[in-house]
Amino acid sequence: MDTYFAVLPTDVLDTLILQLNADTQQTPARFLRLPHPRTGVPSLFLPHQTQDATKKSSSMVLEVQAVAPPNARSWFMGENVVSDGRLLVMTPIDPLFLLIPLLAACKQREGEQVNFRPADDIFEEAATNLAEMTLSASQDPSLAITVDDIMRFSALECTRHAMRRVCEVKEITPEITVFRYSQKKLQEQLKEKIMTLTSPRITEMSRCLIRGLAKDALMEDNYEDLLELGRTRLACDLLGQYLPPVILAEVVASYDFTKLDAHIRSLKHQQLDPSPVTAAPKKGRKVITTVEDDNNKKRKKEKNASQGVVKAKKANVQGMATLSTFFSKKTA
Repeated sequence: MDTYFAVLPTDVLDTLILQLNADTQQTPARFLRLPHPRTGVPSLFLPHQTQDATKKSSSMVLEVQAVAPPNARSWFMGENVVSDGRLLVMTPIDPLFLLIPLLAACKQREGEQVNFRPADDIFEEAATNLAEMTLSASQDPSLAITVDDIMRFSALECTRHAMRRVCEVKEITPEITVFRYSQKKLQEQLKEKIMTLTSPRITEMSRCLIRGLAKDALMEDNYEDLLELGRTRLACDLLGQYLPPVILAEVVASYDFTKLDAHIRSLKHQQLDPSPVTAAPKKGRKVITTVEDDNNKKRKKEKNASQGVVKAKKANVQGMATLSTFFSKKTA
């Protein structure tokens, strides 16, 4: 079996250790291959379910990312060597983002009425469509998205909760609940996330975000209004890592970044043309004339001249014939 090094949240790691040490027939954790919300490329995610002391269950989904070194590396584990030097980093991801490509996979044709449907029907249609698309696009069947992976994802409690955040919901009976995707509710959820990310407490936790604001001179005094816009744009950029370009464009268009864009253009213009504007000399100040500039240039040239040239200039040439006299006509 292949061995990899990974970084996981503490509670997830504790649960996995308990599962490995327990003498139970509990099903081990299994990775799911789901479409990435921004690119649609099949990517790995790890579902995690736990139970507290009151037997109340909760679930989350972890995104799996591989940090690969530029050159070949290995890990040492005791006396063994792990040839794969990559580091797997698993971080929680909101299942709301993972729902976007699934709901998009079962959109109705243009002009058709979008109906309320049970969640199982929505996921089954999305699973079938995505499985067919990825299988035809990939030559390796092991890299394709399967119906089983999507149905396992749909069964998670956190997934069903996320469905209520991006869909209109109707309770037909206590046993039957139907859903209809709502673009308006999705936009509201994304704006809530942006509002959270623009909090100074969140921004100051990331040096990368602070450098981004400082680069645009937004951390200086008298730029409080632009600083707020800068934080909002950074939040949009962060969410853009998990949003399709169309949805990201809709989110960005809902904000007015006109003042911020003008400020950044002015800043770039100053960087391209940093020469200060020459002001008229004030009274009592020394004015540097052209003569002084010429003298300075002459002194610099003399300083850079060779020692032979300097000595030749200091030599006494009085009474010596000039070079031109040797080429003039001689008189009888």
